[in-house]
Amino acid sequence: MNKNFEEGKKHRFLQIHPLDNVLVALQDLSKGDEIAFSGQTFQLSTDVASKHKFALVPFNEEDKIFMYGVLVGRASKPIALGEAITTQNMYHASSDFVLGDRKLDWQKPDVSEFAGKTFNGFHRADGSVGTSNYWLVIPLVFCENRNVNVLKEALDEKLGYKKAKSYENEVESLISLYKTGKSTEEILNADLKSTPEGADKTRLFPNIDGIKFLTHDMGCGGTKQDSDTLCGLIAGYITHPNVAGATILSLGCQHSQISTLQNEISKRDSSFSKPLAILEQQDLGTETNLMQEALKRTFVGLVEANKTVRQPAPLSKLCIGLECGGSDGFSGISANPALGYLSDIIVSLGGSVVLSEFPELCGVEQELSDRCVDVDTANRFMHLMRTYNARAEADGSGFYANPSPGNIRDGLITDAMKSAGAAKKGGSSPVTAVLDYPEKVTKMGLNLLCTPGSDVESTTAEVASGTNIVLFTTGLGTPTGNPVAPVIKLSTNTKTFLKMPDIIDINCGTIIDGSETIKENAHRILDFVISVANGEVQPKAVQLGQDDFIPWKRGVSL
Repeated sequence: MNKNFEEGKKHRFLQIHPLDNVLVALQDLSKGDEIAFSGQTFQLSTDVASKHKFALVPFNEEDKIFMYGVLVGRASKPIALGEAITTQNMYHASSDFVLGDRKLDWQKPDVSEFAGKTFNGFHRADGSVGTSNYWLVIPLVFCENRNVNVLKEALDEKLGYKKAKSYENEVESLISLYKTGKSTEEILNADLKSTPEGADKTRLFPNIDGIKFLTHDMGCGGTKQDSDTLCGLIAGYITHPNVAGATILSLGCQHSQISTLQNEISKRDSSFSKPLAILEQQDLGTETNLMQEALKRTFVGLVEANKTVRQPAPLSKLCIGLECGGSDGFSGISANPALGYLSDIIVSLGGSVVLSEFPELCGVEQELSDRCVDVDTANRFMHLMRTYNARAEADGSGFYANPSPGNIRDGLITDAMKSAGAAKKGGSSPVTAVLDYPEKVTKMGLNLLCTPGSDVESTTAEVASGTNIVLFTTGLGTPTGNPVAPVIKLSTNTKTFLKMPDIIDINCGTIIDGSETIKENAHRILDFVISVANGEVQPKAVQLGQDDFIPWKRGVSL
């Protein structure tokens, strides 16, 4: 942030970067409000909603509009000084990018507060450390989804993993109202009896945090590339540090073959030694044979996995996924910069961070490619960005189409504007590696991972790459999580934090109201991360059982 940040907050608006020719409204502003900034005084010519932008200079048609110091769009028609920037007067534009010089100098943060700190995690034979300990049940093809669900019904409650929270009492109340002849209006206005939240049933295996049953709609019938990539994704989950072992169900005739999965596992861990049960239905015959064999081998695997206990590990064993969803106009000035500061701390401590969502890096390619540690890494990043966008445009929808209606409504007018704020999650450290989906993190430092901007697909991919905790910023409130990696939600604004306390863990709106600096907020987030890595605290997404798992079909998804 530039030196006008504190001054701007006092005046209800903010210039993010000295080169910006628009200002951000930090609260609702009205037509006629006087704006005094950098030696000039003018009146707003329109109302400007909180999180939205207004012109700091008059714009002619096709004039460039800058935010975060980068091109984020052009004026589609003249814009008056003090006029709100909207989709009616601005369109997406971003700068081209070329291979430039390496810019690897960066200011490392003071990490003395966290130096020497540890977390209690699950140590794996490959040297990685998990923040949780799960058993997985996954199909190689969608034909096995039903069998996965049958295993869930058989195992979850009996072993003590079924969530206590349900809405059965609410349904009973609705049935009672209906039977007593209440009208639909009376039913809609009724106060339903809530189900009390209680502790989960005692676990048979106390060192195993849960059995995660994942289903999907892939493995056959699509492209061979998607089926092979699915095997890589599943291999990423099987070899994940938060996973103790897995049961894999295969039909037998599908594109996603067992041999492909085994090859992908070897790529990620050549000495793989976790308990792994792979069962093929067409070999075993009846459903009964398949289910009984799956139950026996899963149970024996759980007995073995339960022997692993938490032990101290340095913070360098953290691999943090950086994610955003339901972004708003405050994302790039509160929660995302806080994650950027935290990212730099993790890198300075010898850990790894993963920044993904390539459609939301549009417009900042030059900066990120210049930060790549060598030319080959920079070229790979630029190639992936160009190829992805070209495929999207070939299908009639380039990166420019990424912002959702919610993004636009809350101040993110163009993809470049959204991207410039989203990239702040990556901090300022050099880019040590660029990964294509679903490759695994093998280097410490900042990793760029090619994924869609779709937050669930991207989070699914980040975890497959090895992130053992995901930090997820949201301005509008996004109820999502992941089956094996704890997802910590961070609100960009206080209003959303107060409105959705059941899904959001940390409020970064304190940065907007001035009660906390970016550094202070980042330190508070990292303290929370350590408590989650220790198993002392469960994020809201874990408490709610938000186990979203969506593999990316390598066709276009923004």
